[in-house]
Amino acid sequence: MKFIHRLGYYSSGFVVGIIMLMFFLGGKKTSCDWGLDSRVLKNIRIKDRVVTNEALEFFNQKKIDTSSISYILKSGDVNFKESNIEAKPCKIYQIEGEINEERLGLIFENCDSIATLKRVFNLK
Repeated sequence: MKFIHRLGYYSSGFVVGIIMLMFFLGGKKTSCDWGLDSRVLKNIRIKDRVVTNEALEFFNQKKIDTSSISYILKSGDVNFKESNIEAKPCKIYQIEGEINEERLGLIFENCDSIATLKRVFNLK
């Protein structure tokens, strides 16, 4: 069989497979959170969140809405160098993101059933 025929068969099978995946997975809330950053952020997003008074005070001083926490958890990055993933009983993560052209750092304590926002600060 010539290479062009094999390429044609492969391409047609690939396209049919993609169409089937789009059909079966199109309406479902599926996600591909395979990266380490994505898994940590998703894990914090799906848990109940508690915000400490210190973090609320920071948001009040800067006049930033607390809904920006959800935005940073969607679009932010986890700084693993500054995080303490060996902490017991709850891991501590530093998540960095940008709100209104201001870079913020959020310190989360990620336990089994709850994620607590401990501190918020400006990044340079």
